[in-house]
Amino acid sequence: MARIKAIWAIFALTVVSVALIPPQWLAVRLGHPLQRKLPHLWHRVATRLVGIRVQQVGTPERSRPLLITANHASWVDITVVGSLMPLSFIAKSEVAGWPIFGLFAKLQRTVFVNRTRRTDTGKVADAIAERMAQGDVMVLFAEGTSNDGNGVLPFRSALLGAATRALDEGGEVWVQPLSVAYHSLHGLPMGRQFRPHVAWYGDMELAGHLWGVFTEGALDVVVTWGEPVLVTSATDRKALTRQLEEQVRAMTVASLRRGAVDLLKTSDISDSALFSSDPKPAKAGG
Repeated sequence: MARIKAIWAIFALTVVSVALIPPQWLAVRLGHPLQRKLPHLWHRVATRLVGIRVQQVGTPERSRPLLITANHASWVDITVVGSLMPLSFIAKSEVAGWPIFGLFAKLQRTVFVNRTRRTDTGKVADAIAERMAQGDVMVLFAEGTSNDGNGVLPFRSALLGAATRALDEGGEVWVQPLSVAYHSLHGLPMGRQFRPHVAWYGDMELAGHLWGVFTEGALDVVVTWGEPVLVTSATDRKALTRQLEEQVRAMTVASLRRGAVDLLKTSDISDSALFSSDPKPAKAGG
C-alpha cells in the first residue's frame, strides 16, 4: 500500500510540475510577479502529496529586505521552507547541475554560490543584494552543509557575509533565524536514532532517500521563527553569525526535546517497521 501511495504521489506531483513549469519559465523570462508565487504553490502541493505536516511557531518578519538563515538537515527542508511563503534560496553551485532538482532550483530563481572560487564572492553578493532590494525573500542554509537532524552545525560567517555586505552604504536588511526540526513520523516521535530517515547527509544516495520519504510520508515538522535582527553596514559579521546560530540551535533543541519527551510517553515503538535503522545507501554530499 505504501508503494502504491508513493507512486501515486510521484505521478500527481509530476503532473503538477509539468503544468507549472511552462508558466513559471515564462514568468521568470518576463519578470512577472507570478515567478514568486508559482514555486510557493508547488511546494504547498508537494507537502500535501507527500504527507508533510508543517507546524509554525512564531511569524516571519514583514519588513523588507529580508534574509532568512536556517539550519539544514535534508533536501526536504527546501519543500518545507518553500511552502511557508514566496521566497528563493541561496545554494551551492553544484545543485545547478543536478538532474530535475537543478531545473527546479533555477526556476525558483536560486542564487548559486561557488565555494571554491572566492573571486565570485563579490558577484554573488551583488546578486543577492539586488534580489533582496527587489523585494525577494532569500533563504540561506548558514551551516553550509546538511547534518543528521539531531543538532545544528556552526554557521559560516563567510556565507552570511556574502549575503549582507553588498548592501548600499547606510542601507539595512532584516535577517531572521529559522529552525526546522523533524518531530515525528506517522504520529510517533522519531527520536535520535530514527531521524536519519528524513535527514539527508554524508554519503546517502538521493534516489533511495527520496523513495523512502515518499513511501513513508506522514512527517510532522516544527518550524520556529526566531527574533529578526536589523543589520546595517556597521554590523559585525562574526558577532551576527554567532547570534543567529545560537538562536537557531536553541529553537531546534527545544523542538527536539519536546519530541524526546513525547517519545518517553510512547510505548512499543522500537520494533515498528516504520523506523528502520538499517544503513542508508551512499552519497548525499553537503
